[in-house]
Amino acid sequence: MRITHLRQADLNLLVVFTALAEERNVTRAAARLLLSQPAVSRALQRLRDMFRDDLLIRTSSGYEPTPKGERLLRELSTTLPRLDRLLSGAEFDPAAEEATFRIAVTDHASHLLCPVICKTILPAAAKVSFDFVPFVDETFEAIKRGRLDLLLNADDGYIPPQFASEIIFEADFACVAAKESSYSRALTLKQYLAASHVGVGILGGLQTIPDKRLAAIGAKRHCPISVPYFSAAIRCIPGTPLIATVPRRIARFELGNKGLKILRPPEVLGKFSYLMAWHPRMNTDAGHEWLRNVIREAAKALPGPSLD
Repeated sequence: MRITHLRQADLNLLVVFTALAEERNVTRAAARLLLSQPAVSRALQRLRDMFRDDLLIRTSSGYEPTPKGERLLRELSTTLPRLDRLLSGAEFDPAAEEATFRIAVTDHASHLLCPVICKTILPAAAKVSFDFVPFVDETFEAIKRGRLDLLLNADDGYIPPQFASEIIFEADFACVAAKESSYSRALTLKQYLAASHVGVGILGGLQTIPDKRLAAIGAKRHCPISVPYFSAAIRCIPGTPLIATVPRRIARFELGNKGLKILRPPEVLGKFSYLMAWHPRMNTDAGHEWLRNVIREAAKALPGPSLD
């Protein structure tokens, strides 16, 4: 981390700038900061020297920020509250502190958890935004580099062991077939292996959970097509002899689809856990603790996977 310029800066000046930019008036800013007006004016000049920009321009209606001043204010609106919280040890307040959380997610988790977050979390978290992005090959490296806050994925054995992780819910599978298929309510292992499947692979070249479970008994299914999303796999099924193996809660969304038949899979596929995972350096960060609790609570609100 290079901090050449930061070592030479007076960070208290940034607090003065924020007050001035928000109040647009030296008198009001001075009163808010418990400083004299000349002290605030001197601080503004030092800020201008530091950033080599006017930052705030006097107009008939008060100070107006320059483009650089606007960028600085946007950055400080997020950074200063976080620094203040670090110093005070206070908890994260989603109603008062601006924050954007970036979460890598599969379509399984986004289908289930995002609607819950929209209904139960966003109304009370006025300053918070969530940026859910696709789970891709680079996700693990992005977590290590701090470009992502959290990842949500099935416990498929591929999450790096140095990551912290927690089970947020348990899941199992269902099979989706065309309505006109001859399958009854449950598929035998023989029927499952004899069928052609729409595979769902999140990360390229890695075995999925169904394939791992089959490999453990020396079996393999035939997947003439593979797609990256469970929802896309389901869309492929009507009017074909194909089968899609999807999480049972995802299959629930299709109960009213007259072109589909929802089936119980062979027992060998079993159940699996769904995880949230993060870099351990975030363990005690108040904002990240709040985020993890949000995911826990959203997972608790999920309906059971039963199709009955």
